[in-house]
Order: sequence, then structure tokens, then C-alpha cells
Amino acid sequence: MSTPTRPLVIKTTSGTDRPEATNQAFTVAAAAVAAGASVSLWLTGESAWFALPGRADDLVLEHATPLAELLALVLEEGTVTVCTQCAARRSIGPADVLPGIRVAGAAVFVEESLAPNAQALVY
Repeated sequence: MSTPTRPLVIKTTSGTDRPEATNQAFTVAAAAVAAGASVSLWLTGESAWFALPGRADDLVLEHATPLAELLALVLEEGTVTVCTQCAARRSIGPADVLPGIRVAGAAVFVEESLAPNAQALVY
């Protein structure tokens, strides 16, 4: 009998300004999805830009899986959300983001983070 994995909520606040931190958040999210966890990846601050088509290609990090591949994997089995305020500050609307990415606010983040057995990580 296998033990169910607990929900994992990951918030990344960085973009191309901190490529290692950004890639680390996406890598952990993708690894958790591959392990069968319920994953919710939140793109906040400068990470909000990665919700737009082609923008994940802007982050290049030696010896790391391309961000676009990690994002695609998380989108297949997990949830990806752009912070409402972060999106608004960057003039990003729901119609601008990649298919499968939602725009939601702090109340949803708190709800997910406080779910039974949930683990939240912030990068």
C-alpha cells in the first residue's frame, strides 16, 4: 500500500534576475509532479512573465533543464497560477497567458497552502 503524497504549493518570486532560484522552483515543481504529488506552482513578482507564451525561453541556465520544459511538465499534471496583482502590475490579463495557466489572488494561495497536509515552499 503506497502512502499518498501531500499537496505541494510552490511560490516563485524571481525571474531572469535570479535564474538559479527561479529554475530551482520550477525543477522542484516538475520533480514533485513526476513523483505523483498534487502540485500548485505560483508565479509571482518577476516570475509572472513566464506565464506568457515564449517567455520561459528567456531564462537560460547552464546545466539545467530548460524552463519551458519544466513549465510544460507542471502544466500537464499540476496547476500553474499567476498572482492577480503581479499580473495587473505587468498589464498581463487572463487572455495573455499560456493555456492552462490561471490568474488568481492571495485568498486562493492561502486556501491551497492551508489545505490538510499541504506543504508550501517559497523561492
